[in-house]
Amino acid sequence: MDLVKRTLALVEISSVTGDEAAVCDYLAAQLQRCLAQHELIRIEHNLILRPKQRNHARLVALVGHLDTVPPTAQNTPRIEGDRLYGLGASDMKGGVALMWQLLAEPLSAPAFDVAYIFYSGEEGNYDDSGLIPVFAKLDWLKSIDLAVCLEPSDNVLQLGCMGTLHARLTVTGRAAHSARPWQGENAIYRALPLLETLAQRPVLDQQLSAGPHSLTYREVMVATLAGGGSARNVVPDSFWINLNYRFGPQRSLADAEAQVRELVAERAAIAFVDRSPSGPIPVDNAVLDTLIDRCQLSVAPKQAWTDVARFAEQGIDAVNWGPGQAAQAHQPDEYASVAHLHAGERLFRTFLSRE
Repeated sequence: MDLVKRTLALVEISSVTGDEAAVCDYLAAQLQRCLAQHELIRIEHNLILRPKQRNHARLVALVGHLDTVPPTAQNTPRIEGDRLYGLGASDMKGGVALMWQLLAEPLSAPAFDVAYIFYSGEEGNYDDSGLIPVFAKLDWLKSIDLAVCLEPSDNVLQLGCMGTLHARLTVTGRAAHSARPWQGENAIYRALPLLETLAQRPVLDQQLSAGPHSLTYREVMVATLAGGGSARNVVPDSFWINLNYRFGPQRSLADAEAQVRELVAERAAIAFVDRSPSGPIPVDNAVLDTLIDRCQLSVAPKQAWTDVARFAEQGIDAVNWGPGQAAQAHQPDEYASVAHLHAGERLFRTFLSRE
């Protein structure tokens, strides 16, 4: 089975967040054939392959999530020319298949010890990630020198990541019969100034240095959901907005929350419902320097949230680098480029090999 067939096999198994058991069972069975150099550990629906013995000074971890977002359209797994279609093909079963490929056809002269982490729950709430029990039970993960999250990045090395939080903003009014609206106070209309403020808030570009590279992260606040009212003939006494705030590596969660409070002021009640920290850019990491040098990679910012932030919270340097196409993530008829998959495998072998 080659890399493309492995990717196709994975996208043929549904694994929407919360329903990863089948794909985890399948992959665990396949990886049983790849254990000459690794010990397989299963924690819930997460698979970790630990080197049986340490032969090198540095430990690299390759990291991939097994889950996908829910489907928004029918996406039949198939190959058409250079495109391999299927839910999760780019985000990120192509990356998971690449990890599997490296285990099935190991390097003859590795430059590092390599651990592999396949995990669940990445596309859901921050507090539901499969990495939480993995970190809680496996202390040796703290010895990882560099974690590479194979998130879709078009084989471009992406440093750091945006933080993200969701806040429910609730504007209140006073109910009345819709035939006599003057007897009430319409919460939807009261929310208009706040919505206008959000609509007019500019994108804030924030530049950070990463060695010789200058990276620009784009900070945005976006209203993504809204609702309110109790009946179509009643002036609504409540209207809510879901605000999604994406903020750069220079901001802490506390700072991000303060930014939301400042923008909303007294115009709505605020409830923070999901919060994920931003991910820092690794500094003075010898393995990362080797990666950039060996593979001659271009470097870019990660304009999204990924689990590099969660690894950073554990004191582990992490980067984003994978063969999937970022623009295909969460698309109705998602696909991965077969050429990108093969190029990704060549790059990873170059990085991880002494030859």
